[in-house]
Amino acid sequence: DANLDKSPIVAITGQAGLHRIHKESHQYLDIVSLFRPITKWNTSVAHPDSVSEIVRTAFKIAETEKPGATHIELPEDMAKMKTNQKPIRPVTVRRPDPDVKALEDTVQLLKKSKHPLLLSGNGAVRKPAAKQLSDFVEKFNVPFVNTFMGQGAVSDQKPQSLFTIGLGFRDIVMDAMDKADLVIAVGYDIAEYPPDRWNSKGDKIIVHIDFTSAEVYTHYQPAVEIVADIAATFRELNRLFSEEEKVFDSSWYLPIRKRIIADIESYSLKPGQRFTVPGVLNILRSVMEDEDLLISDVGSHKLWIARNFPVNTPNGCLISNGLASMGFALPGAVAASLCYPKRRIVTAMGDGGFLMNAQELETARRVGAAFIVLIFNDNNFGLISWKQKMNRGKAAGTQIGNPDFRAFVESFGIKNFSPKNPDELTRNLKTALSSGELCVFDIPVDPEVNFKLTGKLRL
Repeated sequence: DANLDKSPIVAITGQAGLHRIHKESHQYLDIVSLFRPITKWNTSVAHPDSVSEIVRTAFKIAETEKPGATHIELPEDMAKMKTNQKPIRPVTVRRPDPDVKALEDTVQLLKKSKHPLLLSGNGAVRKPAAKQLSDFVEKFNVPFVNTFMGQGAVSDQKPQSLFTIGLGFRDIVMDAMDKADLVIAVGYDIAEYPPDRWNSKGDKIIVHIDFTSAEVYTHYQPAVEIVADIAATFRELNRLFSEEEKVFDSSWYLPIRKRIIADIESYSLKPGQRFTVPGVLNILRSVMEDEDLLISDVGSHKLWIARNFPVNTPNGCLISNGLASMGFALPGAVAASLCYPKRRIVTAMGDGGFLMNAQELETARRVGAAFIVLIFNDNNFGLISWKQKMNRGKAAGTQIGNPDFRAFVESFGIKNFSPKNPDELTRNLKTALSSGELCVFDIPVDPEVNFKLTGKLRL
């Protein structure tokens, strides 16, 4: 999960003593070999004097672009030994400036383009580049779309925003991708959304801007690759392209933006209407500030959050979309609360995802974490049902017999809400957000909205 979501992780595992790892032994597994395929680097401590080098190496490699997981195995006999070695000081590694020729080639492509489109991915929000990207979008009137994990790279409040791309079926935003004659992919992560989905003919002119070179891919063959710091690249692009005094026409993409906004607003809940995920999200967006954080678990609600929840600040919405692991959101909110204790945090999950890590409510309570949990409750693994019905016409093995969530939450001594209508939900959310406490919402949702969406978009 860390590797595919590009998250820096250093895992430390215990191990049996070196004197017994050559034979079958209680609780001994060859962990280093087991972890080799799924880590950027991993090793075992075989001498106490190597610890300082091993630890610094593990952290440096985990944090180096693209970030991921490293692993240190610590045998129990090594753990008892002493060393005179001192920790090795971390040093900031500066990323290279962009190549001048690659920048000039990009400017030439922009000069020839009539419908350029910026595609921002995970890398665009991982390092601070929001100002430079925003300047580029605003100065030259270039529209942009985000992957699920690239949301907030540029604010969706900008009139150039076409929101998010990444659904497994054709959405409104694909009309813009079809019309684009130049795609500038910034920190784009193929693990999130494969290019054959938006470049099926393989004929798009692509500029690749990232910390690492482009992966070889039939449907992703950049005309130009700029392997450098993203912020520095756009700082130079802004300077160089300003000399052309060119501003792109917005008439080709503004009607698409208006259709997307109208579609999002169409899900606003009316009095007496059952809760739906997109309807709840419209209420949530209205009560959350731009600097607040929404963390999404994995399930059908993830698609709605990516599609229908505008994000106006980098890392204003976190979604696991590489390996896309259910159960991500609750422990993620604990970590976020500990890292940003003054930030208001909401974590959204389906009932299935909640049950996978529900025990972390105890952790949250014990460490004093404060955030809001939204449980979208349909007694089902909703995304699996959605996909099964789209492909086979029926669902199998997806029903869940949920416990009484309110009683479960109360057993931890945690404040909870079970709103019955949109007005009550709005009031409860405002109360919970202002309370600074750990709160859980049990929200029954109607899953039929999922099937109506695919039916509508397939027309």
